[in-house]
Amino acid sequence: MSPLNLEDFERLMRRKLDPVTCDYYLGGAADEITLRDNAAAWQRLRLLPRALRDVGTRYLRALLQGQPIDLPVIVGPTAFQALAHPEGELATARAAEAAGTVMVLSTLANHSMAQVRRAAPGLRLWFQLYVYRDREVTRALIDQARDAGVEALVLTVDNQIVGLRERDRRNGFRLPAGLAVKNLVPEDAEPPSGESGLAHYVAQLFDPSLSWKDLEWLVGIAGVPVWVKGILRSDDAGRALDCGAAGVFVSNHGARQLDTVAPTAEALPAIAQALAGRGGLLVDGGIRRGTDVVKALALGAQAVGLGRPVLAGLAVNGAAGVTDVLAHLGQELDIAMGLCGCGSLADIDAGLLCATRPRTGLSA
Repeated sequence: MSPLNLEDFERLMRRKLDPVTCDYYLGGAADEITLRDNAAAWQRLRLLPRALRDVGTRYLRALLQGQPIDLPVIVGPTAFQALAHPEGELATARAAEAAGTVMVLSTLANHSMAQVRRAAPGLRLWFQLYVYRDREVTRALIDQARDAGVEALVLTVDNQIVGLRERDRRNGFRLPAGLAVKNLVPEDAEPPSGESGLAHYVAQLFDPSLSWKDLEWLVGIAGVPVWVKGILRSDDAGRALDCGAAGVFVSNHGARQLDTVAPTAEALPAIAQALAGRGGLLVDGGIRRGTDVVKALALGAQAVGLGRPVLAGLAVNGAAGVTDVLAHLGQELDIAMGLCGCGSLADIDAGLLCATRPRTGLSA
């Protein structure tokens, strides 16, 4: 039977990929409490549809950095996509291009920015950046990004130290022979046998002393807008914009870093209120239904990021599978908007949510 929703794609992925790869893609940190709560938090929010609104035509286009995307859903950065399908990021790029949306390419991609650009010349490509201990490595990545026509850099700030990913530790996760990280990996970065490849890579190369001054430095040399990904606090969101960031990405790294942190649906409202329309605002984590997208936009996000479902679609059927995932979510969003009385994204606001939605104390 063909997949009817995004969870169906994940079930099919489990049948196609080996358990170690599935654990890497689907696992979270420690007891995986936040992993479960990311999706549950969106489900806990309740909608209050508006009646008797003209929804004969629905418009799903959104603006991101002043340019339209056909769907308020972007492809978020996920590492090692060639584990899911031989074409990896190349297939995902073609699907994102066809869907008319943005793809954020991971630093830990199995294909380089230049390869992705050749595969999808019209793609709106962003690049997720980690800051290396060696700042010249970071500069070189930025140069590569410019050459590839990258529109924005997405500085990820919640992965300076790798979280307790116990599934990967049990499995001794590492890239199989023949796969590599293509975006400027030193030749001596190969992890020793039996150690989690990602944990070793991060400990060896990423800079744990990253601070606000480094964000200012990055903004000063980037030449393109810089977004900050991994924000859960309103004070951090405001400071990121004060440092020159174009926007923030409310994210807990797919619940893969620090367990028991707030799910993003609960962190988003305070951040949106604090920013009050200043700068861009994106969110990811647990988005699985079109109703989740409506709720995220109602809470103030411009668009949502999609990670694990993209990997599932890629595993199931390459570029066509990713296209199907984005189309499924788009169709669900279209239906949800119509049933909520919204003819366009501009009609989605906080009035669509019950006032009893969860409150948090994250407005520090």
